[in-house]
Amino acid sequence: MNNGVVIVSHVKEIGEGVSRLIKEVAKDVPITVAAGLDQGEIGTSFDKIMEAFEQNSAQTLLAFYDLGSAKMNLELAIDMTEKDVRLFDTALVESAYTAAALLQVETPIAAIEEQLTPLKVK
Repeated sequence: MNNGVVIVSHVKEIGEGVSRLIKEVAKDVPITVAAGLDQGEIGTSFDKIMEAFEQNSAQTLLAFYDLGSAKMNLELAIDMTEKDVRLFDTALVESAYTAAALLQVETPIAAIEEQLTPLKVK
């Protein structure tokens, strides 16, 4: 599959839990997670995000995050990767789940973006 999902969370268990949930509806979609810091602390890491980008087999990545500082690290990582990363300012669980389910049935990215618009964080 040429499209994948990246989950960025401040908490390891949240990132892993969201990934586990969306794999139920998107078994063929590559999903990678960058969550928490190395010592189990709460936070996000540019290096972990870059690793999640590189470990994901897809060339186009839909990226979802939980809190504002995760967005800053994501934006920095997006500038440093060769992959096409689409950053979504949407509710993490609902939008990642919806996007993954739509990717599973090969929905075009433009249609996914349109479907996620109502979930945009205000």
